[in-house]
Amino acid sequence: MSEEFDLNAVKENVRALRVVSPAYAGRDGELTAILQYVYQSILLGGSGEKELSALLLSIAVEEMRHLQILGTLIVKLGAPPVFTACPPYPVSYYSASCVNYAKSPRAMLAADISAERTAISEYERMISCLKDEPAAAVLARIRDDEEEHLRRLRDAAKSLVSRQ
Repeated sequence: MSEEFDLNAVKENVRALRVVSPAYAGRDGELTAILQYVYQSILLGGSGEKELSALLLSIAVEEMRHLQILGTLIVKLGAPPVFTACPPYPVSYYSASCVNYAKSPRAMLAADISAERTAISEYERMISCLKDEPAAAVLARIRDDEEEHLRRLRDAAKSLVSRQ
């Protein structure tokens, strides 16, 4: 991920904070993506699906970078990066029940593709709410990564079908 945004340009902004926060640790946010990809990578690695396991782990690492960026953005917007969909309020803390615990490679990829589509849609919604604010550039860069994840996952799903 090359950074094409300036987090130093972001200033405290409660409205932007409310828009951005769900992407951090909301039900469909980056924290869920990280945990889901790591779970899948471990499970697949243990069952011999080494290539798919490595792909999912590499995407998890990219999602970790997104989480770090969003956490920094949340701090710049004026709240501590608490694992909740609505920082700084200590309510609705993140729960790992948000993770899809599918066990078959096909079901995992279907869940991942759906989650990436949702992420792209949510980032586009947030960007449209923020208009020209500096936070919008941060979200646009993350959205671009999510589009690349979707492409890689679709390719993996096609490869999986052709093997069977």
